[in-house]
Amino acid sequence: MNKIKSNAADRANADGPAILELIAYSPEAYHHFKETSVSLLLKEIRTDFVNWINVDGLQDGQIFEQLGKEFNLHNLLLEDLSTETQPKDEGYDHYLFFTFKMLHGMSNKQIDYEQISFVLGSNYLLSFQEKEGDFFDSFRERIRQDLGRVRKMKADYLLYRLVDIIIDQYYAVLENIGSRIESIEDAIVHKAESEHFKDIQRLKKELIYLRKALNPLRDAIGSLKKGESNFISQQNIRYYADLYDHVNQLIGSLDTYRDLTASLMDMHMNQMNNRMNEVMKVLAVISTIFMPLSFIVGFYGMNFENMPEFKWAYGQTYVVLLSCACALSMVFYFRYKKWF
Repeated sequence: MNKIKSNAADRANADGPAILELIAYSPEAYHHFKETSVSLLLKEIRTDFVNWINVDGLQDGQIFEQLGKEFNLHNLLLEDLSTETQPKDEGYDHYLFFTFKMLHGMSNKQIDYEQISFVLGSNYLLSFQEKEGDFFDSFRERIRQDLGRVRKMKADYLLYRLVDIIIDQYYAVLENIGSRIESIEDAIVHKAESEHFKDIQRLKKELIYLRKALNPLRDAIGSLKKGESNFISQQNIRYYADLYDHVNQLIGSLDTYRDLTASLMDMHMNQMNNRMNEVMKVLAVISTIFMPLSFIVGFYGMNFENMPEFKWAYGQTYVVLLSCACALSMVFYFRYKKWF
């Protein structure tokens, strides 16, 4: 059963209109607008400001068309916005396209994610999300209050800050996976159950998914930190190099968790084998104890006429005591050998 949960299908079928948000800022001023109409929102764009346009909801194709005309977006780029793709960056003449997975955390032991895409221009940044709600509210408030350096920087620094916030969520998800690995390990040490095998398989699938998401993301950020894009200024390349280091750390943690998961699988199999061996040992001991009893019963079950014990008044008692003596001697011997 697939435990990687995407909300893309649910959002694509959402009935509500897409929500557009514009934050325009400069060192001296800040403006915030929220609309459902692209034409009204575009009128508020200020060429001398940094303009951040965020689109929540990808179900309205007309929004893509209008934004595509306004910012001269390529048809292939518009297609990538509405379909799930691998993390990548693509440079165009007038803008940079960057897309990857945004994790919302864990929901019922599943990774909840969505695709987020950015279009970076000289004085604007477009962000496209599949649903309303993200991790940027505190950052929006920092822009409004002019905290930090973002109001003094260009759109490429804005992109860095947003990507950095999203990557921090990967750390939270990995921390959750690490806690689950520890709890499963403790449970297996206490008593291995078949349910633990299913939990380990879920972990393996989640780690594989994260690896597939992070490897191309590292490559995409790696090309940005090399200064290959005209839309990333030289002074901000160091910030993208920091992002690259963070993604490398995440991949290193993934490799560690993958090894731990493999160890958990081995530990679980060893514990199950040990339990099976214990059961087989008990069955073997019981069978061994009953072997002399079976011999005695078989011996005295033979139809011979000249067996004096048959006519002895205490013959039955003798056979019972003999059987008990044999069984007890076997039990004491096995206990002495510590076989059970």
